[in-house]
Amino acid sequence: MSDSLTLEVADLDVDVLTGIYSEETGKPQPLRISIAARVAVADRYAPDTHLDASKNYMDLKFAATRALPEGVHFKLIEAVADHICETLFVQDTRVEAVTVKIVKLAIAEAGERIGITLHRERR
Repeated sequence: MSDSLTLEVADLDVDVLTGIYSEETGKPQPLRISIAARVAVADRYAPDTHLDASKNYMDLKFAATRALPEGVHFKLIEAVADHICETLFVQDTRVEAVTVKIVKLAIAEAGERIGITLHRERR
């Protein structure tokens, strides 16, 4: 079995222009986004290992917030997830795979979680 390292950011609440129905378009929809990124693992992590041996998990948060283009309407939340994946792949060649889970908060009626999970491997 090989070693692996997964960085995670969970339950970011982000307003994103998304949706296909007339009542959804033109206004941001609240999404709950969680990201897991598998990155190349170092041979060892000593107490004084520098951040360069890993990836800053705040980059994951950035990909789901400020890296989403302002004013762009994503018809599908799958496209939001895809944009997050691509942002992380472009940011750092050590990112091997990304999983993005998105829950559409506005359509929940009884606390259920309705949404998607997209997993992408670096190509």
